[in-house]
Amino acid sequence: MKPAIKGLYAITPETGDTAQLLLNTRAALRGGAQLVQYRSKSADIALKHEQASELLELCRDFQVPLIVNDDVRLAALIDADGVHVGEDDARLIEARINLGPDKIIGVSCYQDLARALKFETEGADYVAFGSFYPSPTKPGARPCPLSLLAEAKAKLHLPVVAIGGITLNNAQPLIDAGADALAVISALFDAPDVEASAQEFTNLFATRH
Repeated sequence: MKPAIKGLYAITPETGDTAQLLLNTRAALRGGAQLVQYRSKSADIALKHEQASELLELCRDFQVPLIVNDDVRLAALIDADGVHVGEDDARLIEARINLGPDKIIGVSCYQDLARALKFETEGADYVAFGSFYPSPTKPGARPCPLSLLAEAKAKLHLPVVAIGGITLNNAQPLIDAGADALAVISALFDAPDVEASAQEFTNLFATRH
């Protein structure tokens, strides 16, 4: 059985410092992160392989899935738990063929519910919508209305992930609107205490109504 997609979804920041990356990710996991996504847009192949492999080992210690962003080949190579594909990445069907039926495949759907419905029929394991707030990671991202979450939850039978500029101060409305998981980069990994920040995000789900 595939793990549930819920709670804090930690997305790693861009860094060449593997030791610091592992230290901060361990802190996020101790704080309750339920999924980790390895995201690197600029590292070379060797560094990506090194970082992803070590993150996978760390995540296995915590029994938390490691998802690789964009790179189906890397996900297959290290036997990661899944891959997340976007608008310009490998198509979902190609990812499924390469990774097999047991891996998690998530898809970015931006502000497009029709896209999410299509990918549900093609076998996605979760869909992500955003950006709900201005994002330092993707400053040019198109804004996504909060109302889309409730609409998505009414029409989809998949977990729904919210992403984009999420902080402890603006996360609660997303959870209340139906987000199963919150994908967070900056507010988690740039926090003075990563573990404490992760715990605070985790606590928001414990009191969802």
